[in-house]
Amino acid sequence: MEESERLSRDGKGGGRAMHDGLPLGICLGCSWIQDNSKCPDTIADNGRRQCPLHSVFPTKPAAVSSVEDLFEFICSGPLLNKLGLTMEMVAESINKWLEYGLHLCRLFQLNELYLTIPQKARLYHYYIPVFLWCEQQISLHSSTFKDGEDVTPLVIGFSAPQGCGKTTLVFALDYLFQITGRKSATISIDDFYLTAADQAKLRENNPKNGLLEFRGNAGSHDLSLSVETLTALSKLTKEGMKMKLPRYDKSANSGRGDRADPSTWPEVEGPLTVVLFEGWMLGFRPLPVEAVKAVDPQLEIVNKNLEAYYDAWDKFIKAWIVIKIKDPSCVYQWRLQAEIAMRADGKPGMSDEEVMDFVSRYLPAYKAYLPTLYSEGPNGSDPERLFVVEIDEGRNTILGN
Repeated sequence: MEESERLSRDGKGGGRAMHDGLPLGICLGCSWIQDNSKCPDTIADNGRRQCPLHSVFPTKPAAVSSVEDLFEFICSGPLLNKLGLTMEMVAESINKWLEYGLHLCRLFQLNELYLTIPQKARLYHYYIPVFLWCEQQISLHSSTFKDGEDVTPLVIGFSAPQGCGKTTLVFALDYLFQITGRKSATISIDDFYLTAADQAKLRENNPKNGLLEFRGNAGSHDLSLSVETLTALSKLTKEGMKMKLPRYDKSANSGRGDRADPSTWPEVEGPLTVVLFEGWMLGFRPLPVEAVKAVDPQLEIVNKNLEAYYDAWDKFIKAWIVIKIKDPSCVYQWRLQAEIAMRADGKPGMSDEEVMDFVSRYLPAYKAYLPTLYSEGPNGSDPERLFVVEIDEGRNTILGN
């Protein structure tokens, strides 16, 4: 089976939409939710399909017996120190925690009185602390403007490997911003892929480079569209100002993909408070040529292409969240889990060998660039405005720094 077919076929032979290298039919970031807790398979306001929610955890509930129990659970979370929160501060703001938790339970169709431990951890140890950090960053950003000045939206970058749940995290954060009365926009590096025609030219110009054969690595994005979009978003500071956000249709051209018709792009309206910008290679820094060639000789041209990405992406980002993993091979395991789940649901999925081939096109970049991302931060980032969240193989938070 050709690459385009095996990455994109669904049960009816049509295109299976992909997001950041993952099939939309399976939302790995939602694996902590019970099997009987479903998120409607619909198109959300941001123009992305919201996928069914599956669980690999037992469904026996662990009842939240009291606010005191929940308070103690919140205070045991691994991210509170990074937020600068003490037990006293959590106690004073417990109503806010309860409010945000209730909103997320409604979003994911969970019963807030009967949450499993993994569900409580995902909400109160991960999503809500990250949201509170985002609120802190927005307040800091707003304080740099004088009275009467237009406050531009804060662009928060999310750099995280494929399959780790970043899309679901951003979905939850976007919902919390909207439900609390603040306008937000979400974009992905996927939205800036080259058109099908330009991707074909890239492939033809690099006939012996498997890393540029298909979309994904540096060089396969329309950087001028990135600059145009991010610049326009920064100007949405007043009521009535509107723009459309580009989207990419990964099911087009038998799965090879193409830019979606502009008539289908979602519209956002000002004044925007925040832009949530996510991607698997966001913030990667170009490295010395010999360093990348030692990982994979094919990375040399990818590394050269990466030099233009700071001006197109990273310089617009003023606050960063990095989701850190210990071993890039987790990406393979997460992708394999998705394909196994698809086959179990009666949908066609890639074989183990096909999954390995697919992930192998990304692993060289992970091996080359993640060490520097983790040790020095994203390209051009301010250490004081960087939140690193480490997760384990189960996508559970370990710590933040």
